[in-house]
Amino acid sequence: MPESQAAAVPPTPAVPLAALLAREELALRQIAGPVDPGTVLHGAHTSEMADPYPYLLGGELLLTAGVHIPEAAGSGTYFDDYVSRIVAAGGAALGFGVAPVHDTVPRALVAACEAYELPLLEVPPRTTFAAVARAVWDLLERARTAELRRVTEAQQSLAAAASRPDAVPSVLRRLSQRLGGRAVLYGPDGTEIAAAGAPDPTTDAPLTDLAHHLTTRASATATDTTPSGTHLAAYALGGGPGAGQGAERGAQGAGQGFVLGVATRRREAGDHTIASVAAVLLSLLTGAHHSDSATARSSALVRLLLGARPEEVAPLLGDGDGDGSGSGDRWLVVHARPEAQPAAPDPVAASALGAALGSGLVDVDGEVVRVLVPGGRVVGAQTGWVLGVSAVLRAGRVGAGGRQAGRALARARATRVGIVRQGGGGASGFGELVPDDAVEEFARERLAPIAASPVLTETLRAWLSLHGSWDRTAVALAVHRNTVRQRIARCAALLGSDLDDPDVRMELWFALRGTGGRSADDLQ
Repeated sequence: MPESQAAAVPPTPAVPLAALLAREELALRQIAGPVDPGTVLHGAHTSEMADPYPYLLGGELLLTAGVHIPEAAGSGTYFDDYVSRIVAAGGAALGFGVAPVHDTVPRALVAACEAYELPLLEVPPRTTFAAVARAVWDLLERARTAELRRVTEAQQSLAAAASRPDAVPSVLRRLSQRLGGRAVLYGPDGTEIAAAGAPDPTTDAPLTDLAHHLTTRASATATDTTPSGTHLAAYALGGGPGAGQGAERGAQGAGQGFVLGVATRRREAGDHTIASVAAVLLSLLTGAHHSDSATARSSALVRLLLGARPEEVAPLLGDGDGDGSGSGDRWLVVHARPEAQPAAPDPVAASALGAALGSGLVDVDGEVVRVLVPGGRVVGAQTGWVLGVSAVLRAGRVGAGGRQAGRALARARATRVGIVRQGGGGASGFGELVPDDAVEEFARERLAPIAASPVLTETLRAWLSLHGSWDRTAVALAVHRNTVRQRIARCAALLGSDLDDPDVRMELWFALRGTGGRSADDLQ
């Protein structure tokens, strides 16, 4: 297509010229111009003006019967001028009606269309312009319906991807599939966090540059096209503290928020809508917490590093939402792992899990996501995740809560359930009938023979919690079942107890719970 023909066309789905030529009832025939499958139509317009330029929007099939053609047109530049104006206006093709004015298509018009690479169609006498226009609009309506369906299905697909445990990679993969290109999430510092679609050295660098350009400007989107014709687009996600602040954002420089970059070979009418939906979802998944919340957490961290006790800094964390309305004195610890994903969860997916649990206090520790949840919240099962939840504890005992949550997670994975809570019957129980110092004294004495071996202590704890199941204990501890048998036999020998006796098991379980997750010698 000549450069002058790249005029702006309506942002609606187009139909291939070949689809119109395939309508047998019209009997149209292309007699000049390039036969290009990429030639598309955005509409049809009939005009007998000698200069149709003012009446074209771009992308139309112009229909004429040649009423405007003077008798001596063939010997001058009339047809060259006429066709050049159609091309300059962005016309996609010219349809010439044979009869009643002309018996054949003028040869000079055919030559001009060949010279200016404008497709020329011969419209037979039995085919009216109204029938041709109706066929074009029918094809356009079908294209619009198909595009609307495509956009709707893409929106539903992206929303479903956003609900997965690996939400960000899933959204990027689905976006890449829907657009047939590459989708990249850039962090506030401009580095690539996650991507989907085949990498391309010729487009990756320009896309990164476009994303960086967006982080230093006040605009929300930016577009570009590479020399090879690849379409690039970048969307500011508003995930950083400078997002949404207009010109101030540009003055603050780069690194103010996440950016979605998209590279596609083709650009359909609905692609921008699909990418915009993905940008909104990613904005929610990567959204930063309010500045007052971040300040309070930073203050809490500084105080901890300077020697303050957890219970002293916990009130700064409020209720986990950063609004300061919570007392911060009671907390739940949640350990979570994705159900099927073997690799470590990415930080953004972990943040999304924290948001679902109602807390921004999230940490990724290897393959486990740890979340500190206000004690007043109800932690429920999360689709795609396996959870272990501690009992509600005072701020000073969140360390013990972490150990409880770890054991609960191991049990959940071993028993293949979505969530296990420490002390599922509630906070109150038999243990509260005995003073803490008496419980610790009993635990110290009863577990003394195995106190020097944390491995034996934890194996015994897991084995008892799983009702003596060798296989489930092996899964929970990630060891072979024979290893479990050997360790339990060693415990029985050192403790001098029959571990098949339910009374013995009860005593040992009570003692292990009395350690609060610590080894027995830590109590000394």
